[in-house]
Amino acid sequence: MTIEIDDLRIRFGEHEVVKGISFAVAEGESFGIVGESGSGKSTVLRAMAGLNQSWEGRIAFSGEPVEAKRPPAFFRKVQMVFQDPYGSLHPRQTIDRILSELPLVHGLDGIEKRIARALSDVTLPQSVRFRYPHQLSGGQRQRVAIARALIAEPRVLLLDEPTSALDVSVQAEILNLLADLRVERGLTYVMVSHNLSVIAHLCGMVGVMIDGQMVEQVSVDNLRLGKVEHSHTKELRSLSVELEEPA
Repeated sequence: MTIEIDDLRIRFGEHEVVKGISFAVAEGESFGIVGESGSGKSTVLRAMAGLNQSWEGRIAFSGEPVEAKRPPAFFRKVQMVFQDPYGSLHPRQTIDRILSELPLVHGLDGIEKRIARALSDVTLPQSVRFRYPHQLSGGQRQRVAIARALIAEPRVLLLDEPTSALDVSVQAEILNLLADLRVERGLTYVMVSHNLSVIAHLCGMVGVMIDGQMVEQVSVDNLRLGKVEHSHTKELRSLSVELEEPA
């Protein structure tokens, strides 16, 4: 599923927090948005996901523009994975119940098989189904959050800082898992992060945001070679120590 964003503008009251950004993502590719806190990157993602309905411009998936309010079928095609895996999972529901919710809402059949496949795809044992979120590690909780997003077989995943709440040792595992899932399922990704090395690990193209503007779009290959133009991109690159090709 392709993605097109044209002249996207978002205001909170009188304050314009996203100032006319545009980018496109080809089907099966991964686009990263990097920027400091307050740059507007997560606000863009929430508008794409249908969680923020106050925006102007054009958001299109597979060439079809979407309205501010999305029909239920949209959420089968486009799913979001949030930053905090503990906060996004209901603490009083078992993993089985959490993973059952979306198929039940959409009237999907074969829920048992869907749950089993989703857990397998994120390399979690089936026994996890009968545990609660607090009984899992941070990395396991984020794998459950990814499984929940996958269970309706979407075409697009929107990833909001999916590894920032995790230990460094676990971050690479989750990024490698997401990379494998994108290839295996033909998914299209948009990921936001403040960490340029995390973006470079998963994405082929990067959009750099500052103060609500996307000031540069650059391939990760050129980023690694230092072939960047905007001063903010150069600054972010200089602060990152892990832009080499992943092993």
